[in-house]
Amino acid sequence: QVQLVESGGGLVQAGGSLKLSCAASGRTFNTYAMGWFRQAPGKEREFVAAISRSGGRTEYTDSAKGRFTISRDNAKNSVLMQMNSLKPEDTAVYYCAASRYLGLHAGVKDYDYWGQGTQVTVSS
Repeated sequence: QVQLVESGGGLVQAGGSLKLSCAASGRTFNTYAMGWFRQAPGKEREFVAAISRSGGRTEYTDSAKGRFTISRDNAKNSVLMQMNSLKPEDTAVYYCAASRYLGLHAGVKDYDYWGQGTQVTVSS
């Protein structure tokens, strides 16, 4: 079992940056692909970015490409997401998730473990 704890959210002005962190428990972190999702009020949880077990491959939703960067440090059991050029529409609760499946996945159902989320608010 994997426990995930996100941090790094906050309030930022449009155009600003935030760096989200996700700390994972357990000794099998490198056997999980990792993802970031977000959920705005009244909307479904949506995919933002994913990274493979080794960190060699990444995938982003179109709105995150060129602005967000996902990375991981398997030695530290952590996954990060640098978010630049933030927009008001990026406002949401951001969740870290772990998937036992091979490859990269954008579906909520493909992930087995979830963190509690961290709030990101971008003011205009």
